[in-house]
Amino acid sequence: MTAENGAVDPPEPIHPVTRLDDVVHQRVRLGILTIAHEARRAEFGYLRTQLDLTAGNLSKHLSVLEAAGLIEVEKGYAGRRGRTWITLTAAGSTALTDEIARLKQLIARVETTDTPEDR
Repeated sequence: MTAENGAVDPPEPIHPVTRLDDVVHQRVRLGILTIAHEARRAEFGYLRTQLDLTAGNLSKHLSVLEAAGLIEVEKGYAGRRGRTWITLTAAGSTALTDEIARLKQLIARVETTDTPEDR
């Protein structure tokens, strides 16, 4: 908008929730990214157990994250058993950090807002 004196009004602040990343924010995918960040390299079975998922469900979420370039999937063997390992990419680390920052903004808004009893 433009004020009467010709100056441009600053844009309205955008609510932090509008900047949440739908790929990252989904509960399971956020869990995958967080575990991959903590562990540096997470094994498929460990993720499945920690997140209480079926193998098929986990595979679908991993495919979304891999297609977005947020994780790398490595297949190999441990002894005679096939294994799949997941590592966070640099883009995945950035996306996770950004998502956490947005969530902190939301938390700050809630914590600084008067409760209904205070109004």
